[in-house]
Amino acid sequence: MTPAQLKKLDEALGAYLEEMVAGMGRLERRRAMEAYVTGLLLDGERKSIEPMAARLVEDAGEVEAMRQRLQQCVSQGTWSDEALRERLARKLEARLPEVEALVVDDTGFPKKGKHSVGVARQYSGTLGRTDNCQVAVSLHLAGARGSGCIGMRLYLPEEWVTDAARRKAAGVPEAVGASRKWELALAQLDDALKWGVRKHVVLADAGYGNCREFREGLTARGLPYLVAVPGQHKVWPPGATPHLPVKKAGAYGRPRTRFVDDSGVQPWTIEELARQLPEEEYRRISWREGSRGTQSSTFAAVRIQVAEGHVVRKAPGAPEWLLCEWPPGEAAPTKYYLSSLPEDTPLKRLVTLAKLRWRVERDYQEMKGEVGLDHFEGRTWRGFHHHATLCMVAHGFLALRRALFPPEADSLDAAPGAPTASASTAAPPRPLSNVPPQTRRSRSSSRAVTHLIK
Repeated sequence: MTPAQLKKLDEALGAYLEEMVAGMGRLERRRAMEAYVTGLLLDGERKSIEPMAARLVEDAGEVEAMRQRLQQCVSQGTWSDEALRERLARKLEARLPEVEALVVDDTGFPKKGKHSVGVARQYSGTLGRTDNCQVAVSLHLAGARGSGCIGMRLYLPEEWVTDAARRKAAGVPEAVGASRKWELALAQLDDALKWGVRKHVVLADAGYGNCREFREGLTARGLPYLVAVPGQHKVWPPGATPHLPVKKAGAYGRPRTRFVDDSGVQPWTIEELARQLPEEEYRRISWREGSRGTQSSTFAAVRIQVAEGHVVRKAPGAPEWLLCEWPPGEAAPTKYYLSSLPEDTPLKRLVTLAKLRWRVERDYQEMKGEVGLDHFEGRTWRGFHHHATLCMVAHGFLALRRALFPPEADSLDAAPGAPTASASTAAPPRPLSNVPPQTRRSRSSSRAVTHLIK
C-alpha cells in the first residue's frame, strides 16, 4: 500500500478506536484499551500480554510499564464488556454491507491444567473430540460481504457451577449459574435485540438446531431461523394431519397419548424422508462465486411438522421447511436443515442462507489466527471476557475494512497451494514510541496492520 493509504488506514484505526472506547473511564484506561487492540492487530506470533507489550514500545526499558498497563486493563479493569459490545454491534449493523443473518455457534480453547476459568474435559466441536478445554458460545452478524462477532460468553461446566472455591479463585460472578449453551445463545440474542440489532434470520449448526427449546425460543422472540438438524430427527411427512386420538364414548382404560394421523402415517426420520423424495424434487443450486469457482450442489425442500415427543402428547410443530442436500456422487443425503421462513421462500434463498453459516468459521479463523483470541494466558472470568471483547473490536475493524474497501485478492479464498499472508512472515512493524503520557496519543505504524487487510 502507498504511504497515503497507510496514513489513511492509521487515521481510520485511530477514529475507530476513539469511537469504541469513548467514555469507558479515565483517559489512561482508554489509552490502554486502544493499545491492547493495536497490539492484537500488530504482527507477531503470540498475542498474549508480554509479547504485545514488547511490540508496543520502542525502548526495551519501557516494556514492563506497558505490560502492567495492559495487564491492569484486561485483568483488573472494571470497564463494561456489554457496553463495548453494544457499540461494536451497532457499528457492524449500520456499516457492514448486506447483513442478513445472526449466526450462533461455539468454539473451543485447548488448555492445560485445571485453574483457567471454565476449563474441563468436555466436547469441543472445534477440536472434534472431548479434551481439556474452555468452550465459549458466540453470536455473529453476517452477510455475503462480511461478518463480525458481537457476543461471546464462556460456558461453565457443572463441575465449575458447583465448586465455590474454584469460582471464587477465578472471579466468577455470583449471578452466573448453570446455563446450557442454547440458553447462553438466546441470552446473547436478547442483548443484540435490546441494542437495536434487527431481527435477522438465525443460523446455527445441529448442536443448537436439534434443540426444540432453542427453536421455540427463537420463534417466541420473533426471530426466523434456518438451523441444521441430524438425519435421525423425526418429522411428520408432507400431507400428514397429526392429532391426539379421540376417546370413544363408553371406552374403558387410559386415553392413548401418542399423536396419530387418520391415514395411518407415522413420523419418519429426516433421512428416510429425504431418500424417498422423488428425484425431480432435487434441483442443482449454486450459492457462491469464489476464487475456487462456482459452489453448487443439489437440494430439495418440503413442508413438514416436527414430531419430537409425539409419543408423550407433545404437539407437532408448526409447518416449516425441511431443506435436504444430496451432493452428486453421494450415496445418501448429507445435510438437513429446518427453517421457519415463510412458505413462499424460494429454494435458492433457503440454500443461500444455509450456506452463509460458513462465515462464522471464517470469523473464528481470523480471530484466532490474526488477532489472538486463543492466546490469552490469564485464568479469570473478567480477564477472559475482556480479552475476548477486545479481540472482537480488533476483528470488527478488519471486517469493516475488508467489506468496505475489498482487496483485489483475499488470501482466505485463495486457490489451494497459493501463498497467503501470514503474521509470522509479514514485514516487522515499527514499534510504538515511549509509553505515552496522558496528553499524547501513541499509535502503531499503519504498516503493521495492513497485512491483515490485504
